[in-house]
Amino acid sequence: MTNTLLPTTVVGSYPQPDWLVDRDVLAQNLVPRVRMKQMWRVPEDALEQAQDDATLIAIRDMERAGVDIITDGEIRRESYSNRFALALDGVDVDNPARTMGRAGKETLVPRVVGKIRRNRPVEVRDVEFLVANTERRTKITLPGPFTLSQQASDEYYRDEEAMAMDYAAAVNEEAKDLLAAGVDVIQFDEPWMQARPEGAARFGVKALNRALEGLSGETVVHVCFGYAAVVKEKPSGYSFLSQLADCTAGTISIEAAQPKLDLAVLEGLPGKKIMLGVLDLGSAEVETPEMVAERIRAGLRRLPAERLVVAPDCGMKYLPRPRAFGKLRAMAEGAAIVRRELQG
Repeated sequence: MTNTLLPTTVVGSYPQPDWLVDRDVLAQNLVPRVRMKQMWRVPEDALEQAQDDATLIAIRDMERAGVDIITDGEIRRESYSNRFALALDGVDVDNPARTMGRAGKETLVPRVVGKIRRNRPVEVRDVEFLVANTERRTKITLPGPFTLSQQASDEYYRDEEAMAMDYAAAVNEEAKDLLAAGVDVIQFDEPWMQARPEGAARFGVKALNRALEGLSGETVVHVCFGYAAVVKEKPSGYSFLSQLADCTAGTISIEAAQPKLDLAVLEGLPGKKIMLGVLDLGSAEVETPEMVAERIRAGLRRLPAERLVVAPDCGMKYLPRPRAFGKLRAMAEGAAIVRRELQG
């Protein structure tokens, strides 16, 4: 990902400012699948400019914290997935369906009423803005095709795999345009592979590899147990992880700090780089650099440094901004401690 040993990055999101979003509305509608315009505090005719300004804040915070590979903080998104999912043809965004969400609660989801197609670039301007406003290496995130297929009501295909494969084609087209716009790393978010491992075992990797097809840049797949704000108690092991050895992404991103993951699982992903979660986002405590360094050392007991990327467990969207910044700074300083040890 970079010539730096043990490069640091973020999973994707960073806290949106309180002047931009209504956190009370967001708390009542965690991880929306449909539009949630009411979360924005800024009038629509000024929203893009406000989002640009807030994105600059996120970029500068990551730079000041010492992060090596940064994102746009996903500031323009209501959730990690709905910005892309709702921009596709074949999706009825005005008349949602109700289904069971990942946290076991009923949630609104878009209805798929026609063939899924990408009709325009969705995140290209986001990448152009990010690349123009930092000299560091950059990363952008996209929802993965399996996860997209689990966050919609299929009223057209009547075949989950067929729908996921069309989502994969749309994601692939977008990813190629994002690389052409200058981003260094593309990450595909696939949390529903962990949530629904049976479906993931049937067609998840097949759809993911279709989304990855022909991509010339560096690629990451993120799998997690869910945001700490949503999932308080996390299992200590993944239900779907070793299967990702068969995907064509170069890096697998996992949570490890909050769930206290047994890092022996990393041995089931030979040849992959690992983006290791070393920040517990469920804890109000801001880790010390030494705490982070010890979590990195635990990863190094399983993998060589050349295969390790340092990151938070998951996205930081729901954290107070001072806490998120403090944790990122501790992460960067902890990685620097271990880097100095390795370089003697």
